Amino acid sequence: MSGRLKLRRGIVVGADPLTVEVGGERRRAWADESLLGEMRKGDEVVVNVAALDLGLGSGGFDVVHVNLTRGLDANPVGDAHVMKLNYTSLQHPVSPVELPVRLSNRMGGKGAPEGEGRAMPVLVLPLHGHLAPAAWAAAQASLGLKLGYVQTAGGALPGSLSRDVAELRERGLLCDHVTAAPAHGGEHEALSAAGALDAAADALGWDAALVGPGPGIIGSDTRLGHGGMAALDNAHAALSLGLSTLLSPRLSESDPRDRHRDVSHHTLTVLEMLLGGVTVPVPSTHPDIAAKLTEAAGERHKLTKASPDLSGYMASGLPVRTMGRSIEDDALFFAAALAAGSLLTASPAGGAG
Repeated sequence: MSGRLKLRRGIVVGADPLTVEVGGERRRAWADESLLGEMRKGDEVVVNVAALDLGLGSGGFDVVHVNLTRGLDANPVGDAHVMKLNYTSLQHPVSPVELPVRLSNRMGGKGAPEGEGRAMPVLVLPLHGHLAPAAWAAAQASLGLKLGYVQTAGGALPGSLSRDVAELRERGLLCDHVTAAPAHGGEHEALSAAGALDAAADALGWDAALVGPGPGIIGSDTRLGHGGMAALDNAHAALSLGLSTLLSPRLSESDPRDRHRDVSHHTLTVLEMLLGGVTVPVPSTHPDIAAKLTEAAGERHKLTKASPDLSGYMASGLPVRTMGRSIEDDALFFAAALAAGSLLTASPAGGAG
């Protein structure tokens, strides 16, 4: 059963960082300004206080629901009429990036797309912390690579929330950012992960794609009830389009939770449930991990070893912390993403079988 929205009135008392006074208490807040507009000191707002009241880690701030001072007179621009976040109070029109081509023409009647542009490899990410190291490693392995990111369900939905995406775009390590429903607010909007990848391979002209959830993966301490299951859907979307598909494994040597140490149960579950074969990059620096992944992959998935450049990534200035742990504390976590990114453009077309 769903809980009710926990909404409170507040006053913006600081714009950078955004701080809202609620009931006499100054609280950290975040506003999706692409939907709500600018926040200024003195604005009266309504905020959702549930996450901060629950003491959540990555979601530990209030979220502005509406700006009562300057957010009620906005008029949409353009002629977009397809809704995202439909039938919620935040529904808004978008222009989908999906190509207006009949599925029967694209699929050739055989369940696998035909035509040029199908060689684009796809790296499926288990969580947002893999994005920066994977993108950096892919760029080192293939100079001038036109690499884009498809943000999907599984973590934060607003495309503007990720600092990593903003930095990677600024550095030119990502060429584009597509948010696939229910994610929203990217440079392009897609109604499905499959539609986003299809457009990326053709209309957008990407050389390769990273696909995975936004920041703050959701979880319920169960086998199937977590944001990591987005990797299953994303891999199936890529495979169904005939795209070479790699799965970056979630690995850790120091996660305090047993279920995520060494090979995370998220990755093991996805490998078990996948309906097709994928390539699983493995950091060559950890042979014990390779043995565990080999057992999980069985005969359906292909394991490929790669040497992660940890020292090079540490010198890059990109994020070197995940869930409170540094790269020194948990080198294996970053090694997995670096190994995966370095193999992205080396993967043979069609995935592993």
